[in-house]
Amino acid sequence: MRPVLWHPEALEEFEAIIDFIDARNPPAAARLAATIRDAAERLPDHPYLYRPGRLPGTREAVVHPNYILVYRVGDVIEVMGVVHARQHYP
Repeated sequence: MRPVLWHPEALEEFEAIIDFIDARNPPAAARLAATIRDAAERLPDHPYLYRPGRLPGTREAVVHPNYILVYRVGDVIEVMGVVHARQHYP
């Protein structure tokens, strides 16, 4: 099974999203953090389950109606970012 590695920028994005929501609604922030972490931890089981990404070589898991987990599959699964669905990306 492939390990999941988070890029530092992806961790920063994840933490910024959770901090923003936590300032307004701590229970919602905790639920969203758990949802994103759970989705990332399940990626090794079915790495190609989610749609091809907008950037070549990436895939996108819609982990919440508003948030997308961007990752790349190789010898390891690299979480490249966590983006808001309405955010202009890439």
